[in-house]
This record gives sequence, structure tokens and C-alpha cells, in this order.
Amino acid sequence: MPTITFIRPDGTQRELAVAEGTSLMQAATNQGLDGIVAECGGNAMCATCHVYVDEAWSERLPPLSDDEDALLDGAAAERLPTSRLSCQIIATAALDGLVVRLPDRQV
Repeated sequence: MPTITFIRPDGTQRELAVAEGTSLMQAATNQGLDGIVAECGGNAMCATCHVYVDEAWSERLPPLSDDEDALLDGAAAERLPTSRLSCQIIATAALDGLVVRLPDRQV
């Protein structure tokens, strides 16, 4: 089971064990991580699960879909080159050790 590190805006970290095949958004909300609102429940219809992927990991993820790209343009927090929707990042063994940062706001 991959371990994903979430870093809050204040710098505190929380490591979550995420079952393979589960989105980071699902894992975060199921395990009570504050900072991911997930208003649409992971249907890629909002940007309230916006995260910043650590640069060392950004090239290891599948490319953005057109829908994810468009939604990130409307995110409440600043969009950065490593911005992704956590509902679109599915945990695999290859992502063990992934680090993502939470933006200062989601809505």
C-alpha cells in the first residue's frame, strides 16, 4: 500500500496509507484529512480537491486530461505548474512516497 505525504499550508505533514486503485481525494477524505473539500465527490466537476504535486514527482503522473486542465483554471488557490486534482491521481505502487502540498484554500 503506497504511502502519500500531504503537507498543509502551515507546513505540518500527514502521511496516509492509500490502497492501490484509490484516488488521493478519496483517501484524504476517508481518513479525515482537512484541506480537501471534494464538493463533487471525485467526479472531476469542481476544483475543491486541488493539490500541488512535489516537483520531483510531477513527471511520474499521467498527463492532465482536458477536463482537469480546464477545472484547474478555476481553482480558488493559485494554479501552479504542478497543480493537479487529487481525485484524478490514482494510487499505485509506483507512487509510494509521493508528496503533495495542499493550497491555502479550496473554495
